[in-house]
Amino acid sequence: MNTIVAIPVFNEANHVHSVLEEVRKYSNRILVIDDGSTDDTSKKLDQESGIERITHEKNKGYGAALISAFEYSLSHNADILITMDCDGQHEPSRIPVLLEAIDHADIVSGSRYLRDFRQDNSAPEDRKRINTLITKELNVRYGLQVTDAFCGFKAYNCSALAKFQITETSWGMPLELWVQAAYYNMKIQEVAVPRLYIDPNRTFGAVLDDSAKRLAYYRKVLVQAEEQLSWHGINPSGSFTFDSILMETTR
Repeated sequence: MNTIVAIPVFNEANHVHSVLEEVRKYSNRILVIDDGSTDDTSKKLDQESGIERITHEKNKGYGAALISAFEYSLSHNADILITMDCDGQHEPSRIPVLLEAIDHADIVSGSRYLRDFRQDNSAPEDRKRINTLITKELNVRYGLQVTDAFCGFKAYNCSALAKFQITETSWGMPLELWVQAAYYNMKIQEVAVPRLYIDPNRTFGAVLDDSAKRLAYYRKVLVQAEEQLSWHGINPSGSFTFDSILMETTR
């Protein structure tokens, strides 16, 4: 089974060597997507042997980095693609857990809320609240049963990966992916992963640091993803609105 572990990086000079060192224990194919880093990340990567590498000359966004990973995996004969972050939130030791589960799924998604781990720490409150809202909206509107809408630690069966047509280049990319996964009736499985926030001061950047604007952006991504498919969810009652879910969840 030809597996690629893809790691998007942007200004991760402090973490990239230690993360790659750990990932090498579990995969002999590692793809790093350097999304326009302006620190010493590129120099650090020059010193790493045996990695496959994509470089975006300018920062294009988290979604754009994953789009590049998808395209690369499909054009380089991968059977399985694993995606993970480079900021210490994802433990490479969990890679075998994802690989075991992908035998019975199209997508295996890590969940930080499926169960508790001893090493868990608290998510920033606004991130947890928005994750809860968006996760519930996904489940109600698209008939999903996920518990964590935004975890980037995933495994993809590349036969299913070929169906995606992802266009969202920023942080909302996972939501477009969920809409398309529901549309294509993909088999989704979640596995529990620890909830680790190594640097709680990390930001999304620009206007997305405002939680209200970030929530509005995420909902816009969902609407645009539906329009792209000319499809409007599968909620049988036809009564779903984002506002009704917001009111119910925040009572």
